[in-house]
Amino acid sequence: MNGDRLVIRSGGVDISVVDRGGDGPLLVLLHGLAGSARELIPTADALTDAFRVVVVDQRGHGQSTRRPHQLSRAAFVNDIVQVITQLFPDRPATLVGQSMGAHTAFLTAAARPDLVERLVMLEGHVSGSDQPDEAARLGAFFDSWPVTFADPEAARAFLGESVLAEAWISDLEPTSEGLRRRFDADVMQRTMEAVHEPRWTEWEGLTVPTLAVFAENGMFSAEQKAELIRRRPRTLRADIPGASHDAHLDGFDSWIGVLRDHLVNGRER
Repeated sequence: MNGDRLVIRSGGVDISVVDRGGDGPLLVLLHGLAGSARELIPTADALTDAFRVVVVDQRGHGQSTRRPHQLSRAAFVNDIVQVITQLFPDRPATLVGQSMGAHTAFLTAAARPDLVERLVMLEGHVSGSDQPDEAARLGAFFDSWPVTFADPEAARAFLGESVLAEAWISDLEPTSEGLRRRFDADVMQRTMEAVHEPRWTEWEGLTVPTLAVFAENGMFSAEQKAELIRRRPRTLRADIPGASHDAHLDGFDSWIGVLRDHLVNGRER
């Protein structure tokens, strides 16, 4: 993965940031749960003609501190604040996040609107979860993985063939024992427990211009999508046909089209 990798200290945690360069306003990209900066590099590179683009490994993910003590939403927000203020103190940022990264981006914009000029949420929501065991089920899934895989084919045999599985496989960390994931199951579970708390108050008070992007075959129902807009009517909405929750992977061309239309060309969808 080319690009300058930088490390930002945030509350005793190392936050890894990949700077893809480019000219223009600052654009910060945030991956989803159990992901990393790597999966957003194609998105970053598609926008460096119009932005200075950095991609963040959120705490507990990628090459950032693997087992941070603090996994509150406030801690994740502070990490992004530190990235912006330490690297680009004179530049407000546009934040773009997918899933859990969209949630982090939204809360950052709500807490520090002085640092965020625009927000794009791909397959993100603020309603939390009404399933008490949902985070535990996610944790159990990740805990079911072998500690290491012998090679990418062994990982593929276990994880299956999908764009998300390929993203996980490409990000496996080589060790002397084999390839291991770059996150721990219990950290993912604790992270999602915090994400699953409703955040309607912050959403309804959000002042930053916002685009909510949903995938046709994504995580949210038509009712959930509509409620997000209904409870903050000034929110713009775009939809990506045929794509999954990971539309930045399996709906890439449409995803980049939405971003360029909104962020570069200034169109409203």
